[in-house]
Amino acid sequence: MLARRFTIVCLLMSLFGMFFAILVAEAGRPARSWDEATRLCGLACPTNLRH
Repeated sequence: MLARRFTIVCLLMSLFGMFFAILVAEAGRPARSWDEATRLCGLACPTNLRH
């Protein structure tokens, strides 16, 4: 009974740790150039630049 509870708590803590690590990694990552372009450009920029 105690081992089962300990296993469940360990699994939940590992899931929380992985979720928290993903959040920290995303917050520390610099913005990509195409993300900045869409933020600055919005709907006014042309999308067919190759033609």
